[in-house]
Amino acid sequence: MNGAPPRFWSIFFELYESLPRQGPGNRACAARALSFCRDLPSTPTVLDLGCGVGGQTLHLAELTSGPIVAVDSHAPSIERLRAAVAARGLSERIRPVVGDMAKPGLPSASFDLVWSEGALYNIGIENALRVCHGLLRSGGYLAFTDAVWRKENPPPEVKASFEDDYPTMGRVPEVLVAIERCGLALIGHFTLPDEAWWDDFYTPMEIRIEDLRGTYADDDEALAVLDQLAQEPAMHRRHSDDYAYEFFVVRRVG
Repeated sequence: MNGAPPRFWSIFFELYESLPRQGPGNRACAARALSFCRDLPSTPTVLDLGCGVGGQTLHLAELTSGPIVAVDSHAPSIERLRAAVAARGLSERIRPVVGDMAKPGLPSASFDLVWSEGALYNIGIENALRVCHGLLRSGGYLAFTDAVWRKENPPPEVKASFEDDYPTMGRVPEVLVAIERCGLALIGHFTLPDEAWWDDFYTPMEIRIEDLRGTYADDDEALAVLDQLAQEPAMHRRHSDDYAYEFFVVRRVG
């Protein structure tokens, strides 16, 4: 984020790493996306790219029965996931790894399912789709979410809020074109419902921000950062009709 206060990122991670998940989504949406993957093996080999602290990784462990590799570049998030995995007795199934999504260093054509919620845009959507294509076995599935515009001309306030983080954000038809260009076949897609933004993401975020306001009650700089972070859920309340998260399920056919 350009022009962020000096302590922005330390407080950002203090907030985000404490949340159940770091973006929109929930178990019901994960189950719905998996329902599109009708020909998965009974114990599929799964890769979760850009897993964060692993809220969706743990859902995948409940909804599938094979091994899962979970990759994220932020080491503290991976450490938190490792602790959660150990606490649930899932260390034999889930392997959290610190790695680069663009170059994950994993064997090509080795996964039945690649999963990524709200993360592929970080390396450019087409580049990410090509990386995923290379990791999938023939006939394997990719399930991913991506932020999309719902209107051609969103208000300047909303446009500006995405400008730093995702300046190339497009609409659903543009993502579908990218999918086709990358040699992947669309199986289906759907828009995440509003509860997928609030139940495990924005509601816990707002509660945690208030907790941190108490922690930093005498720290004007930290409070200013928290005010900045609180703008995101507040903007979603006002402008949720202008943008959405879309769940796409595609397949490598060759």
